[in-house]
Amino acid sequence: MKNPNSFFRSCSSRTFKNVLKNLFSNLNQRKVKVFLICLACSFLAWLVSKLSEPYESRVTFTLTYTNLPDTLLLSKEASHTLGTKLRTNGFRFLYYNFNLKNITVDLSAIRETKGRYYLDALQLKKSLEAQLAKSTSLIELEKDTLFIDLYQVTAKEVPIKPNITLNLSQNHFVEGPLKVEPATIVIKGPQREVASITEISTVPLELNNLSANFTKELDLVVPEGLQNSVLSQNSVAVSAKVVKFSEKVFEVPITVLNPPDEYDLKLFPNKVSVLCKAGVKYLRTITANHFRVVADYKNAGPSNHLLLRIDKRPEKAYDVKLQENQVQFILEKSK
Repeated sequence: MKNPNSFFRSCSSRTFKNVLKNLFSNLNQRKVKVFLICLACSFLAWLVSKLSEPYESRVTFTLTYTNLPDTLLLSKEASHTLGTKLRTNGFRFLYYNFNLKNITVDLSAIRETKGRYYLDALQLKKSLEAQLAKSTSLIELEKDTLFIDLYQVTAKEVPIKPNITLNLSQNHFVEGPLKVEPATIVIKGPQREVASITEISTVPLELNNLSANFTKELDLVVPEGLQNSVLSQNSVAVSAKVVKFSEKVFEVPITVLNPPDEYDLKLFPNKVSVLCKAGVKYLRTITANHFRVVADYKNAGPSNHLLLRIDKRPEKAYDVKLQENQVQFILEKSK
């Protein structure tokens, strides 16, 4: 049998070794963490120091053209980039690498020579330097002269033709013409393209069982021939007033035009029935005095009949019809 004292001494020795091992292990982990933190801080300090220093490098900007003269239009093939050489700190170059580099170019002072349009280096530098950060210096431009693909255009105003089919509900009508806003647009493009354009149509629209006012935003259909032309806008608003109508018959006296001299002309009958269709509310305000039916003796035929026509009618009436198109007449010698 083993000595108990020897057993306890052995256990105590192993425990002490484990404690020392764990202690050194924890110390090593702390040293590694401290080392990594110090290394990271040193790297950041070095990076900040380097990024704070000035550098020279090339940067390509995207150009956005503004204030284009009305007589010119930008070609679809026009260049929209410009290479430059800049001097600034690393932070600013880092910003340029991770952000859109847009520069606005004012074309109000565009120059022209032999049909080519351009901005010289002085104009470009002035425009760029005004938009660069104060800490950034423009060293040079990739191009001393920026040629821009522009072409002369003409402007033409044309009406809009709404391509709409209206299927109205029973006893409803459209009061007045369709309203188009705007009624005209301006086309800008080469003379050869816009000369033959007389109108611009909307996309087709069909409205069924229509019984209420409507307003619709409709896109415009660009004619195929307008390859290098632009419209002042791409859509219009089309609206109309839809009202419910009723009908009423009015007895209207007939007025004779150009009666014969020395004869009395008598009509049979001397009144005619006129059927009027109008909005319900408006119809209540209409009287026979809103109509004028005439018969012109100059057009009298051998059968002693005069043709009738409506010479005056209510402005907002939907439809006005004569119940009879002619009347008989006789002539009597004036006394």
